[in-house]
Amino acid sequence: MSHAAESNHPPRARRVLCARCQRPQPTCICHWVTTLPNQVDVLLLQHPLEVANAKGSARLLNLCLERSAMVVGEAFDPAALRALLQGDGRRAVLLYPDTADERSLGIPAPPPFEPQWMGEPQRLRLVVLDGTWRKSRKMLYLNPLLQQLPRLPLRDTPPSHYLIRKAHLPDQLSTLEASCYALAQLEGAPHRYDPLIAAFDGFVAQQQGYVPPRAAPATPS
Repeated sequence: MSHAAESNHPPRARRVLCARCQRPQPTCICHWVTTLPNQVDVLLLQHPLEVANAKGSARLLNLCLERSAMVVGEAFDPAALRALLQGDGRRAVLLYPDTADERSLGIPAPPPFEPQWMGEPQRLRLVVLDGTWRKSRKMLYLNPLLQQLPRLPLRDTPPSHYLIRKAHLPDQLSTLEASCYALAQLEGAPHRYDPLIAAFDGFVAQQQGYVPPRAAPATPS
């Protein structure tokens, strides 16, 4: 019977994760959590490839908002997704731009967002797709129930503070930023979620601290 050669290296210890933010304890982000009450319920649908992404902002957002839920998946079971969208009788609104290229994918135009809905924010549920532009568009394509939701057009958003990920579009925002601006818009409270943006700035600075500085280019002798 043959035996595998024994390694001279001790087994690598498993990283201990923070029970709250699910990140390795040395990179825990719980100190950035700023709990805020939100009138509009938030449903975060996270693409599986975002779960282990250290640069993702959805987990921090989920920890900060009192009324939020995060579900991981790409193609959701229709019955389960319908329950998530329609639970407790709220009206679901998708935070996603309506782009012309969707028609070429066979995605129908979404129903209109009715401005009067903003008068009753406590009856709304903001649905947010957490993933890259390509992954979130695939999630939309694979889930017809999401295609049937009215969409919220964001207005007059400031430049993104998301300096640690490359944006697909010039005005593209992180999941946390876009959700905060959408909540402020729906609830008629322009500055209510400023503390979350400030917490996000700290989170971004923490992530930047893990990136080694680039070596200076060699000067010709």
